[in-house]
Amino acid sequence: MESRIAEAIRLKIPPVGLLWADEKPDRAMMFQAGKWGCVMWLVAAAAKGRAAACDAGTFGCFGGGVGLGFGNQYRNFPGGEEGFCHFLSSGNAGREGGAELAEQVRPFLRDEALDHFLHGERYVKDPEGVRRFITALPMREIPARYIVFKPLADVEPERDNLRTVIFFADPDRLSALVVLANYGRGDNENVFIPYAAGCQTIGIYPYREAESPRPRAVVGLTDLSARLYLRRQLGGNLLTFAVPKALFEEMEGNVTGSFLERSTWQGLLKGC
Repeated sequence: MESRIAEAIRLKIPPVGLLWADEKPDRAMMFQAGKWGCVMWLVAAAAKGRAAACDAGTFGCFGGGVGLGFGNQYRNFPGGEEGFCHFLSSGNAGREGGAELAEQVRPFLRDEALDHFLHGERYVKDPEGVRRFITALPMREIPARYIVFKPLADVEPERDNLRTVIFFADPDRLSALVVLANYGRGDNENVFIPYAAGCQTIGIYPYREAESPRPRAVVGLTDLSARLYLRRQLGGNLLTFAVPKALFEEMEGNVTGSFLERSTWQGLLKGC
């Protein structure tokens, strides 16, 4: 499956398709069951040409399970949902039973992860704020066994259940994608940036948008942890632009005759 958009903006990193599937590709990259990993590493593998997959036992981290549509995995976090609420905010060290819980999980955590568990990632001001964050997430259970990431060029439209197309874009190319998402709509709020994990902005948020009569694109990789994890694989000057299938098709149909053929964009291309 080729992309006119990728060609027109001379995308440096090929786009990735996120699929729902009941079978995984042969030799797909996967995390071991119960082992930690960042979902965005799977997306990066697909961007580099290798299919990747995960299921309800191999999504790498609790946020990844939530982000890809395997239900409320925060309930399975050490200390339950309350443990996660403290982890993302002020930490578990100061709450009743928190230090004891940290000792129980110490053998299973890297030093950095244990430090975050005890003292918090501090991405949200307080545990109550995290509770509101969790309530606002569009969680779901997808009706398929696997999430599969494939290079978009390897996606077969008649066979694959393509849900989302993921672009990795620098500021100039991100700007072009934003303009193109709004190009045929007659209004100007067809792209949004939620506060969410990197995997959530390519998974559950685009899933929700896909159910709308006018789906929007989702900008992501503002997740500081995911940015750090991806830097070695793809570099540091990128954000994700996740497009539900229907909007992708709309944008593809609008390339010809658009600003992408005019001098302003062509001038920007000379410098990027």
